[in-house]
Amino acid sequence: MSGRVILYTDGACKGNPGPGGWGVVLRYGDACKTLHGGEAETTNNRMELMAAIRGLSALKRACEVELYTDSQYVRKGITEWMKGWKRNGWKTAAKKPVKNEDLWRALDDEVARHQVNWHWVKGHSGNPDNELADELANRGVSELSRA
Repeated sequence: MSGRVILYTDGACKGNPGPGGWGVVLRYGDACKTLHGGEAETTNNRMELMAAIRGLSALKRACEVELYTDSQYVRKGITEWMKGWKRNGWKTAAKKPVKNEDLWRALDDEVARHQVNWHWVKGHSGNPDNELADELANRGVSELSRA
């Protein structure tokens, strides 16, 4: 395992569904890298998941990752619900298909490459890297309209 990486992720959506964006802040020692992107027709939850996937996939080798998200959906999905979904053939406890299964599977694949510690941070509460991830996610949305 390489050194410890700090990763902040956020998603944004203008309408739900609607145009959306994701943002990532990666910190390793004194180095900082940011990433963002967007999709024309998506949901907020998909963008929250995409941010985590893109952040983890940007790491070139296995790392210890402190991942911060303001999405309880992402944090609880990966730390609490996924084990049951897998056991139930990607069905919820109510026997319905898991929403966003494609992205949950992609996130599961990325998480398997690393040692990830999941943290929830309150959104829009002044945490500098969470605020930056939010700005990047919104930039992902705004760049769609200029493309």
